[in-house]
Amino acid sequence: MTNILLQPWNTPFDIPAFDKISDDDFLPAFEIALERNLSETQAIAQQEAPATFANTIDAMTSAGQDLTRVLSAFYAMSGAHSNEKREVIMREMSPALAAHSSAIYAMRPLFDRVNTLYENRADLDLTAEQMRVLELTHQQWIRAGAGLTGAAKDRMKEIKQRLATLGTQFSQNLLSDERDWYMELQPEDLTGLPQFLVRAAQAAGAERGVDGPIITTSRSLLMPFLQFSPNRELRRQAQRAWANRGARGGDTDNRAIAAESINLRHEMAQLLGYENFAAYKLETEMAKNSDNVRQLLMDVWGPAKSQALADQEILTQMMRADGVDGPLQPWDWRYYSEKRRQAEHDLDEELVKPYFQLDRMIDAAFDCANRLFGLEFEPVDVPLYHPDCRAWAVTRGGEHIAIFIGDYFARGSKRSGAWCSAIQAQAKFPAVQSPIVVNVCNFAKDTPALLSADDVRTLFHEFGHALHQMLSNVTYEMVSGTSVPRDFVELPSQLYEHWAMVPEVMQKHALHRETGAPIPQDLLDRVIGAQNYDMGFSTVEFIASAMVDLEYHQGPLTGDVMDRQAEILRDMGMPTAIEMRHATPHFAHVFSGGYYASAYYSYMWAEVMDADAFAAFSERQNPFDADMAASLERHILSQGGSQLPQDLYIAFRGRLPKVDALLRGRGLAA
Repeated sequence: MTNILLQPWNTPFDIPAFDKISDDDFLPAFEIALERNLSETQAIAQQEAPATFANTIDAMTSAGQDLTRVLSAFYAMSGAHSNEKREVIMREMSPALAAHSSAIYAMRPLFDRVNTLYENRADLDLTAEQMRVLELTHQQWIRAGAGLTGAAKDRMKEIKQRLATLGTQFSQNLLSDERDWYMELQPEDLTGLPQFLVRAAQAAGAERGVDGPIITTSRSLLMPFLQFSPNRELRRQAQRAWANRGARGGDTDNRAIAAESINLRHEMAQLLGYENFAAYKLETEMAKNSDNVRQLLMDVWGPAKSQALADQEILTQMMRADGVDGPLQPWDWRYYSEKRRQAEHDLDEELVKPYFQLDRMIDAAFDCANRLFGLEFEPVDVPLYHPDCRAWAVTRGGEHIAIFIGDYFARGSKRSGAWCSAIQAQAKFPAVQSPIVVNVCNFAKDTPALLSADDVRTLFHEFGHALHQMLSNVTYEMVSGTSVPRDFVELPSQLYEHWAMVPEVMQKHALHRETGAPIPQDLLDRVIGAQNYDMGFSTVEFIASAMVDLEYHQGPLTGDVMDRQAEILRDMGMPTAIEMRHATPHFAHVFSGGYYASAYYSYMWAEVMDADAFAAFSERQNPFDADMAASLERHILSQGGSQLPQDLYIAFRGRLPKVDALLRGRGLAA
């Protein structure tokens, strides 16, 4: 077989041979890899020898290596550098993968082997990690419908394939909307815009082939435009373009997809014996049930809404002073809030951003990882999927730890947002493999690229996920790195954000783009002091999305999906000048495959822990305390999902935290 995807890469660090892979390689390799995996799995199921951990669980772990290689290379490219051919491939692969998964879970002899091992697990001589892998494997099979028979089994297969197709279509529709919309700016439209935004808008225009500056739906362009443009009509157009992604009618409209997904998930949960999809999903999370999630969100909602309404009144008065009548609108909030921020914190974004150069902030993230965990980063020349990508070899004490890839700039071929993924996860079985980790962001491209304070936190956030992957030290990939419950996976990422604004870090790395001078202490103090500015607004927009997600999955959808969204927000008393952070038609967390479906709350659940976890360093009066850093790595970052998350946290902190830590961290405590 000459297909590069099915051959050894023969590349440094075994990174995919992106320079040799063509789009035409994927489907043929995918079909062969599926057949091989199915054959390998059937052989395990048909063994005559009694089930052992080695001939069943270990054998299942060893199967499918070709499929993993094909998928890891494809997903790296399709998410961050898509094209028409890759979108077609994704549409073909998604339902085929779902069907393949269903075929494996339908192998009753294989489930019987897993079930026999599970029922007799107390008699097996297993390590703690092997026991965890066995328990998780059994749980996976049960939750995948291995116990179903007849029509229910067939229907489960249909639902999974349909959900896979819908998730792919939702993502591609959203990318299409984001790629197609832009607003050209005339010379007079540049009035009031800071130069960093003008340069970024010009670069965006050049990237789209437009002769002049444009605003796209890239967050790093659109949000600053909403902050600084005095042209209310242009702000309205930009904000509505952002809010209406996935809801513009035609072939890319996502509303029907969201509605069908909700109902299919409910049906799937009921086939498995659960009351609703939320009950099914939350069973394996730290939160365990909807009541606990709702309690957390509502504990924070009251203080956040009160703060937001008080802020809304102040911003409305500022708008009145500008001679604008009527209520404060979503396209007004950021503009007047920025004016207020500048007045109250004496912060001018044009003065702050030159200190936050992208390359310097990457160095800052690396420096913190070195001081905390002894990691060192050296640029390496390896094949990558886009010219904007950069790679570093990560070592400790001369030992190779990982490859880290950074893909930081917005472009039309990349979906919005920021994320971390592993092209190769850490494992020791069936062979030792070191992580190959990718951070993807959507920062505005410039020379040099300048970040906002929020962008800096995003960079550190995604690098926190990367550290979770890179410092993983387990045997089985199933429990490696970020393979943990969703409401625990955000702990390392959100915790690492705290180091972004440690004064000694910023004084070393926040150097002015022209003079090279470190950020003045008084300016840094104002940046840090403004971290909780407008926290009522940001908390309200987040909780609104989390509650809509949770309530969608309490039962079947009986009417229009947007009417249901409006009903949930109305019942919460959503302030009219604030919109959901992610409205249904572009809520990719929930509808692009559903990883965060009924679990978007998890960012806030993890924030309760991250605020408390960083306090452990503060109590030592040293953000780089060596003992605490070693404990963090030993009990959390290295363990992956090899133990229950609450046990890992208690081992690190001695107890579980309360919501008070979050309220204090957000400045919302009474």
